[in-house]
Amino acid sequence: MTTDDTVRDDNFHQAELDKFGALASRWWDPQGPQKALHALNPARLGYVGSRVALAGAQVLDVGCGGGLLSEALAGEGAQVTAIDLAPELVKVARLHGLETGAKVDYRLQSAESLAAEMPSRFDAVTCMEMLEHVPDPAAIIDACAALLKPGGRLFLSTLNRTPAAFALAIVGAEYIARLLPTGTHRYRDFIKPSELGGWLRAAGLQLEDVSGLMYEPWRNAARLTKRADVNYLACARKPE
Repeated sequence: MTTDDTVRDDNFHQAELDKFGALASRWWDPQGPQKALHALNPARLGYVGSRVALAGAQVLDVGCGGGLLSEALAGEGAQVTAIDLAPELVKVARLHGLETGAKVDYRLQSAESLAAEMPSRFDAVTCMEMLEHVPDPAAIIDACAALLKPGGRLFLSTLNRTPAAFALAIVGAEYIARLLPTGTHRYRDFIKPSELGGWLRAAGLQLEDVSGLMYEPWRNAARLTKRADVNYLACARKPE
């Protein structure tokens, strides 16, 4: 578990931050490079909202990007803190919040350093589409566990390391349909649910659910499914 004297603040690939930062100006364009992310957002919000009473809850969004999920959580009445390490994305998120009136505390900060600053502070922590982009996903989960109140829940989404995920998320989405910028994902960084479960247990969390998240490009929307062989969501609880 991350503690005050073992905080690491280097758990990122600069090339990944640069890659996503370059997309900042069109992050909120529903027909832009993050079109698929816009489509996934309602399903992700529904998954969280079905397991946590969001009105009045203290919620942290780790790897918030331009603030799509952060603003949606705030719209449900949550008190939202959101962090990212890409300055361009945090700037865009703050500007968009000023335009919409969304009350989100955006910070340019790592999960590890925030865990040292605000331990056991949040009722829920979300970390969506981020773990496959960092050098040490287990350290992110440790930090998220430290940030949760006892009884709080961690919500994660990532990609399974399967041939189906390679075919759909990389070949199909990046090279054929052009739904995502080429190079968005690297197959070797995809995460099997068994690996994720091991990291959650090591962080002292109890895995409650794994659900598939299926993107349907013909209607530009996503839905939950029992199949977790491509995109999937997970929920874990911190014991009381």
